[in-house]
This record gives sequence, structure tokens and C-alpha cells, in this order.
Amino acid sequence: MTYKAIFLDIDGTILMPDHTYAPSTKEAIKQVQKQGVEVFIATGRPVHEVRELAKELNIDSFIGYNGAHAIYNNETIVDEPMGEDIVKRFVAIAEEHNHEVITFTNGENYLTNPDSPISKQFTVAFQMNKNNAYTKEIAKDVLGMTVMNLKPSEASLYQFDGNIHLSQVNVEGSQHAFDIIRNNVNKGEAIKKVLKHLGIEKEQAIAFGDGMNDKEMLQTVGAGFAMGNAAPELLEYANLKTTTVHEDGIFNGLKALGLVE
Repeated sequence: MTYKAIFLDIDGTILMPDHTYAPSTKEAIKQVQKQGVEVFIATGRPVHEVRELAKELNIDSFIGYNGAHAIYNNETIVDEPMGEDIVKRFVAIAEEHNHEVITFTNGENYLTNPDSPISKQFTVAFQMNKNNAYTKEIAKDVLGMTVMNLKPSEASLYQFDGNIHLSQVNVEGSQHAFDIIRNNVNKGEAIKKVLKHLGIEKEQAIAFGDGMNDKEMLQTVGAGFAMGNAAPELLEYANLKTTTVHEDGIFNGLKALGLVE
């Protein structure tokens, strides 16, 4: 198989919990790019908070906000705001139940309680710097949301719309946080649009992920790798498995496909 595109999650896939990445990951990206393979970051994080990492890895194409925004070489391919009414309803439920929300626009992060310990821990854990207090005026521009300080049993409070589900964040210390995922706007749907734009077949694409927000992505490509440290529930959606993020998982997966050495 001639592979033409690779999609890489960040947290638990590229990055280890201490925010570093294996040298082998950078080397693997370099080797596949020399073969003409397009490499994308595909993350729940906002694009404006991952550009520095992307620059280090020589990546300039992105799927961000769990699929709501996609960029290929500075060209916007996908842009799908959540919708003002949905955002306001989520924030109202969160405030009623003492939960907290971080919302992401194309350029800034907005938190319902920016000075709380939960919010501060989350923004440090995900290296988020462009943080502001949420106001209802920005609701129309929101591309992604994460609810924090939430018990798994409380997730059903937010499932008032059949097109939305919550995905627990698979990062140590942040399991109280849940990404809001839309059934028709997720990493997998964004990849479909990117591949169509580039004229690449599904079978020619590879993806690596570790969390349940990666399930659609892994099902959308020909070679879908679950990391060795992946959430156990993710394994049924992957057709391949590699080693952990601490054990050169990306490099070893690409090596198994014969793309790096």
C-alpha cells in the first residue's frame, strides 16, 4: 500500500504526560515527509495552542477542536462552529451543577470560572495560554468545548441532543473533564473532508490515537493505530495496535507498515 497521509493525536500519542515527545517521533515524521506523505496533527486542542509544537515537528496542517476546524497548508478546509444555542445551554447546565466549561474559538480560550483550581489545573495540563473569562457574546464563535469537574455519572445531564456525546479526557489528572463531541463533526468527519480535498483514498491514510475522541478517526482510515496506552474502550475501533507513547509508539507503528527504519 502506498500511504499518502498520516493523522496524529497529541496528548498520549505525540506527547507524554510531561509534555515531551520521543525523538523517534520527530524522526518518523521527517522520514515519511521525505516520501511525500502529508502529516496532520489531529487534536481536541485548539489550533492556536498547538502551533509551537507543530513548528518543532515541521507540521503545518491541522485538524483541531475535535474536528470542527481543519487547515491544510494555511487553507481552511473545515470550519464548523457548535451553534450559539447549544453552547449557551451547556454553560447553563454546567453552572447549575457546579461544573466548569472551557470553550474554544479560533484564537482564544474562554472559561466559565478561570480562577478556579480546576480551570488552572486544566489549562496548565494542556499548556493553554490564551485564556479569558467566558461571556455569552462569544457563544456563536465556539468551535469546541470541554466540561470539567464532572463525574462520569453526570455526563447524562448534557446528553439532551442525539447528535452530541461526551468523551472522557484520557490524560492522567484530567479524567474529570469531558470533551463535547458532535456525531457529524469529529476527527473522523474532518479527515473524510481533508482526504476528499487532497484526492487521497481512505485506504491510503494512517491515524494514531489513544482516547475515545479518536474512535471516529481510527475508523476513517486504512491503518488505524491504538496506542499501547489507549483507553481500553478504544481498542475495538482500531484495526492495529502499537506500543505506548513512552515506547516510541508512532515510530514503531510506522515501522510495522514499512514506512520508517
